[in-house]
Amino acid sequence: MDSMPTGNAAPDLDRLRGRQVLVAGAGISGRAVIGTLADLGAQVTVTDVNTDSLALAAEAGAATVPLAQLLANRNEIAQFALVVTSPGFRPDAPILAAAAGAGIPIWGDIELTWRIDCAEIYGPPRRWLFVTGTNGKTTTTSMLDAILNAGGLSSVACGNIGLPVIDALQMSPPAEVLAVELSSFQLFWAPSVRPEAGAVLNIAEDHLDWHGGMAGYIAAKAQALTGRVAVVGLDDPVAAELGRDCPADATVGFRLGDPGPGELGIVAGELVDGAFGDASILASADGILPPGAAGLLDALAAAALARAVGVAPEAVAAGLASHQVGPHRGAVAAVVGGVSYIDDSKATNPHAARSSLLAHERVVWIAGGQLKGAAIDDLVIEVAPRLAGVVLLGQDADVIATALARHAPQVPVVKAQPGDHDGVDPVGVEALMDAVVASAAELARPGDAVVLAPAAASLDMFDSYGHRGRLFAAAAQALPDDSGSGAAGYTDSPGTS
Repeated sequence: MDSMPTGNAAPDLDRLRGRQVLVAGAGISGRAVIGTLADLGAQVTVTDVNTDSLALAAEAGAATVPLAQLLANRNEIAQFALVVTSPGFRPDAPILAAAAGAGIPIWGDIELTWRIDCAEIYGPPRRWLFVTGTNGKTTTTSMLDAILNAGGLSSVACGNIGLPVIDALQMSPPAEVLAVELSSFQLFWAPSVRPEAGAVLNIAEDHLDWHGGMAGYIAAKAQALTGRVAVVGLDDPVAAELGRDCPADATVGFRLGDPGPGELGIVAGELVDGAFGDASILASADGILPPGAAGLLDALAAAALARAVGVAPEAVAAGLASHQVGPHRGAVAAVVGGVSYIDDSKATNPHAARSSLLAHERVVWIAGGQLKGAAIDDLVIEVAPRLAGVVLLGQDADVIATALARHAPQVPVVKAQPGDHDGVDPVGVEALMDAVVASAAELARPGDAVVLAPAAASLDMFDSYGHRGRLFAAAAQALPDDSGSGAAGYTDSPGTS
């Protein structure tokens, strides 16, 4: 990786003119940088294993080479002056290991975009506000964007939320502030970026396979706290500890309880700012969406970031009031026979599933997928008293079943049996989800909640967590219902998940 840019970053970018640059990964973030690199005078080559993605990269004007072909001729890697990697590539991926061995700088798309912004290629530099954490990133980022706009600042939500940051820089009219959701992968590949303010919401086991363990995951998240203001969740011990050691000029905490000096919190049902104002009341806790502790913490984090760039207290209330919850984040998909069917497909790790399950008194839990190295036992122990039953599916269903047998042997467990989980065809996956929801309905009684909170990633069986959630909602809405309660106004859009 390259060193941090100092002053104007133009010299770093000028050296790319007439040189060959390799983009590793032809997905959304990889294709987004092709035009900008070409504008800088670079000769762009894109590599990937997916031929359809390579075809799209070729349409965007890049030369392409299949990844296997490039790895078979590794001496060709030395011709590149820079590798821009998509965030999904691990540091030990063969293509990146070969580049590092040849002394070639490796930047992520966020690193490249930061350097372009510093060089003022697309106008004056923007103010970057970072949001990261194991859970709540997208909700907090969308809340932040709403608050900024309510405060009269032109803002755009970008990054891991869907819109590449490089595209956000090129919007017309230009945004003054970027509300940037960042994953641990993106932060790892962006060592030079220094935001105006950045928040670490929480940290729990996730992506340990990618980072090689918890220490690497935490270190990547800490990169969000290297700017002027660091914002950390004080109710999360790991995030709170990061706030004590970070290099930011100022550190602000947020908690569900009464705030101390330099903190935001909740007093008598009101969100209160004790960091940027003298106990300024920001908004009522009632009406914050999504409801519950997780939604309140996200709102406090978003408020802290907005206040860090001077947004007035009344704009915080207005922005939170206008915020709409995104799909697959605890939405009621249907109410059938007195049973609520909750789509929290975005709960792709145990920490996220915990919040969803603890929001209900009696739960039939639908879980399973790719645990990504995360431990499940602590979650099972905590939620066991609430479980009326569990329906399991996916690659790591047996791991969850073992934990349930150990810690909740009284809870009935059903395992979906689609056969080989690899490459289940779309019709097969739809039928499987129908069977999963039907099994959950049999375990539930009126007043219960059937909660899709998988605690695991979806890509072993589904296109995305959104695909998984849509199939769950469709299956729930198709259940026979003699009570007349029916669907609960659930809406969704395929979008980018």
